[in-house]
Amino acid sequence: MRLILLGPPGAGKGTQAQRLVEKYGIVQLSTGDMLRAAVAAGTPVGLKAKEIMARGELVPDEVVVAIVADRIEQRDARNGFILDGFPRTTAQAEALERMLEKKDMTLDAVIELKVDEGILLERVQRRVTQMLARGEQVRADDNPEALKKRLDAYRAQTAPLVQYYGRTGLLRTIDGMAPIEDVTVAISRVLAEGAFKPRPAATGGAKRSAKGKPAAQAAGKPKSKAGHPAAKAKSKVKTSSKAAASKASKGGAKGRAGGSAKAVGKPRKSTKSRKKTGRRG
Repeated sequence: MRLILLGPPGAGKGTQAQRLVEKYGIVQLSTGDMLRAAVAAGTPVGLKAKEIMARGELVPDEVVVAIVADRIEQRDARNGFILDGFPRTTAQAEALERMLEKKDMTLDAVIELKVDEGILLERVQRRVTQMLARGEQVRADDNPEALKKRLDAYRAQTAPLVQYYGRTGLLRTIDGMAPIEDVTVAISRVLAEGAFKPRPAATGGAKRSAKGKPAAQAAGKPKSKAGHPAAKAKSKVKTSSKAAASKASKGGAKGRAGGSAKAVGKPRKSTKSRKKTGRRG
């Protein structure tokens, strides 16, 4: 099973991804973790990414895709994976599709957790207030202002992916504002029903007529209507056939009747009988 989880920061992707990992025995792959692991392992693509990051530049799409390609070849990803945080743009989605095609792989589903951004901001504000009240340390980026910037970035870059995967037939949208358990059940239902499978285009197969019947059926014997030339011709053939059958039947009956009359009439004398009669005379 190969999945992508889409949704803005705070949508609950991490929680749902972990539950899918436990249920289906697949791995969760985040681009940040993969980049760090590739750099630490000193792989060719990891070293390339390290040089780029050392210059303070963004890692280009082709390098990220190459890291993903290496990662999904590893043993623990054989049962499948969940991509978290990748792809982020339509260009990355297209690059991912080309890479998977080369490996003879396909995505099984793209699940979007749809949320209300206003409510997300309220949740963050409430959580920060509660943490401060308990004397807990709050991360520098864990505040409504930082979240708003992240939401704006998501809307600008990643939201178009919803349209992209919507056209492929892979996208399924789930209410991310529902309770966590309800979201888990909704995702499991989608995956269990197999509703995520892309519908093949209608190429080949039986073409259908305007009324929805297969062409083979539509091209079959037409129903004749009164007054239609084909119906008239068909009627004449039937009439002439009936007449011929009737005539043949009458002729046969006449022949049988004649034969019966002879059979019940005066019997003809045999040769012996005629000879005896001659001697008596």
